[in-house]
Amino acid sequence: MYENRSVSETIRGLQTDALRGLSAGQAVERMAKYGPNRLKDQEKKSLGRRAAEQLNDPLIMILMVAMAISMMLGEFGDAIIIVAVVALNAAVGIIQEGKAGRAVEALKQISEPRATVLRDGVPKCIPSHELVPGDIVLLEAGNRVPADLRLIESVGIYAEESTLTGESVPVEKDAFFVEEETADNSSANMMYMSTYVTKGRGTGVVTATGMDTRVGHIADMLHGHREKLTPLQIRLGELGKVLSALAVGICVLLFLVAVWQKRDVGDMLLTSVSLAVAAVPEGLPAIVTIVLALSVSRMVKANTIVRRLSAVETLGAVDVVCSDKTGTLTQNKMTVMECYLEGKIIEREGLEALLGDIPAGQQDNLCAEHFLRGCVLCNDGQAGEEAVGDPTELALLHMAQDCGARIERIREKYPRLKEIGFDSERKMMTTLHRCGSGKTAYTKGAAERILENCDRYFRNGQITELTVAERDRMLGVQKSLMGEGRRVMALAMEPEGRMSERGMVFLGFVSMQDPVRPEAVAAVQGFSRAGVTTVMITGDHPDTAFSIARQLGIASRTEECITGRELDHLKESAFLHKLPQLKVFARVTPEHKVRIVEGYKSLHKTVAMTGDGVNDAPSLQAADIGIAMGQGGTDVARGAADFVLMDDNVATIHTAIREGRGIYDNIRKSVLFLLSSNLGEILTMLLAIVAGLPIPLTAGFILWINLITDSLPALALGVDDNDTESLMREPPRKKEESLFAKGGLMCVICYGMVIGGISLAAFLKVPYDRIVAEGFPVSLHNILEGMKISSVLARAQTHAFTVLGISQLFHAIGMRDVNRSVFRMNHRNNPQMLLALAVGIALQVAVTEFPILVSLFGTVRLSAEEWIRLIALSITPLFVHELLVVVGMAGSCARQVSYEKAEGQE
Repeated sequence: MYENRSVSETIRGLQTDALRGLSAGQAVERMAKYGPNRLKDQEKKSLGRRAAEQLNDPLIMILMVAMAISMMLGEFGDAIIIVAVVALNAAVGIIQEGKAGRAVEALKQISEPRATVLRDGVPKCIPSHELVPGDIVLLEAGNRVPADLRLIESVGIYAEESTLTGESVPVEKDAFFVEEETADNSSANMMYMSTYVTKGRGTGVVTATGMDTRVGHIADMLHGHREKLTPLQIRLGELGKVLSALAVGICVLLFLVAVWQKRDVGDMLLTSVSLAVAAVPEGLPAIVTIVLALSVSRMVKANTIVRRLSAVETLGAVDVVCSDKTGTLTQNKMTVMECYLEGKIIEREGLEALLGDIPAGQQDNLCAEHFLRGCVLCNDGQAGEEAVGDPTELALLHMAQDCGARIERIREKYPRLKEIGFDSERKMMTTLHRCGSGKTAYTKGAAERILENCDRYFRNGQITELTVAERDRMLGVQKSLMGEGRRVMALAMEPEGRMSERGMVFLGFVSMQDPVRPEAVAAVQGFSRAGVTTVMITGDHPDTAFSIARQLGIASRTEECITGRELDHLKESAFLHKLPQLKVFARVTPEHKVRIVEGYKSLHKTVAMTGDGVNDAPSLQAADIGIAMGQGGTDVARGAADFVLMDDNVATIHTAIREGRGIYDNIRKSVLFLLSSNLGEILTMLLAIVAGLPIPLTAGFILWINLITDSLPALALGVDDNDTESLMREPPRKKEESLFAKGGLMCVICYGMVIGGISLAAFLKVPYDRIVAEGFPVSLHNILEGMKISSVLARAQTHAFTVLGISQLFHAIGMRDVNRSVFRMNHRNNPQMLLALAVGIALQVAVTEFPILVSLFGTVRLSAEEWIRLIALSITPLFVHELLVVVGMAGSCARQVSYEKAEGQE
């Protein structure tokens, strides 16, 4: 309804003050009345619904069928164990889902947008949920609108309202427009929550918060939506379907074998249950979910907020980092170093003497007077106790303050009447001010753009024509300053108050410096060692950009630097051919950034792009990984990004990539470990059945191993403290790379055969010892006859069960690094693995020694001699691991010798 009211009527209706805003007391009272400025959370799932979702999985379905068959055949012990396993798996999933939800809420608190408001007449930056109706909010380009606002001041302000209207073209807003009727969708004098300011600036008064906003009404009608699955989760889902099909195929094969061997149908069904259970890695979903959830916490510790979980997987594949310069590679602490006025370069120390006490209108200092005014007036910064604004603008204000200028007094004396905001196309900003009875326009921006549009300059206090020779001399000064790594900005004025940004009077240069971050040098070197190319993309002059890039080690030759204008003249084929040699892109526009990102992607590179401004959103979305700045970034950039850096530091990107590689490697190790263990179970069962032997493992045995014994070391692998230095010396993986790449499939097959072989050997050793002890000849017939004795079969199954479980524990130790001897691993780096080994063996002992568990599982108690023999056999996977490491080292040495010989012959 406020769109039908004038600005003054709105201010009176909301009982606020347009110049001072609300008082602290009023804000507290209204917060108690209206509540926090938040949209209502989606309805939480009931416990029953969450449990049903956990059971809706093909792997779980197989277990449910196995349970039903066990109950039909009267094998209630196996059925109880299967039910317990399914219930435990669902419980883990439900608990983890709750933890993930709480983690998301915590991240929302960390990354919550902030708003600049007037409280007691002072601009303050507060969390957006603290806004109340009547608050006066200050808006500028890049801000996300924090609540529904009635504009009370607008200067060329545009809003992108696609979240509300579906229209992607920004809409111009006007504070003094009054609607005749209530707008159904969007009003020209209103700004709506969740929309974005794309251009200009303005001030608005909060008219509605939370669910009372326009978007709140829409949200109230919406239903929840499912979270998008990550690529890894999709691949694991596909793996689950393959394993389900494998389980069905094995059961069909078993049926055919049973018919051929004329076995009992009931025995065949029980065996089918065991094999189906063996094909299903029951702990896999829970393990991967837990590891991914823990990865978010690891990234937060690395000052990185993960906005999209899929990005964690892609992060390890990044091979090009396109980084902004200011605030990421540099400290974003701009300081004025020199000024260039009337043909003279004045050092920082001499500025106060020249600009400190200028009598208004004194002819000899007229240029300096206008120069100082331009620095203060053509500036949106606020240099109070809490400085707010662009670092470049704040540097100008701090310079003016050091020269004795009273900023607020100057702004009151020469009020701003109109402005043309800065944009990346023009690379300048212009403001119009009342100066006595006349008007004067001041413009600041990129030095070469300002000079292009000036035809006069000050000389000895007089406005003189700017000749080509004088302009070239000024450009030479600018180039010299930029060659020292300075950022050079120019100021100009239009004494008649025209805002055409042409035919202006040149006032001078301001030379600033933004020091390189010390840690950025090490980060760039680290990227290089990791096979990751660092590229600088900036709007600065090429000389300044190259100077900084050379300090950082990004570029060493000027040929590696290119400007946006030069890019415009390159055809796509020539651009793609030249792109691998380019390291610095200067004077670029948002369109150039998108072209650069798309170019690298065309070369099959995985690209990470950093950005902080509203114009960076397209390139952040175009990149494989969009990285926004948490401190200096706009809400638009953060909304478009996959990651948010809390410290705006390129070194954090290096840390995040290292963490991403480690997290993916851990998940891969866990998956390969579980699959090789399950393959060992399948081979043990299948070979025994094909040979006509009784089943070596019951369904209860396999479930115990898969969920209890296997899950502990798999989880320990998932949180392993990797040799990240080694990982960061490897080239990036391809993002479409399979989990079975780089020898993963052979690893699963090899260790699956080893574990299956020793488990089957332990199973056959019991009847073999009995036959030898009784003096009978060793034959398959005698072994089968021996297995008909229930005590012999129970002991043989217990031996196979024990070896299978313990061998997988030892196998997990080797899986920490398949290329390194276990004697060279630092086992103290993963105490979880040592704990998993100890607890796993203790549980395996319990299931064969505790009477209750012995009765439930149908095992037998083992002697100390049997335990020693079985544990010795269970260590076999580690012997195989050491053998493969030695073979791998020998092969590597042979390749090195061959390489050296080839070099010698050359």
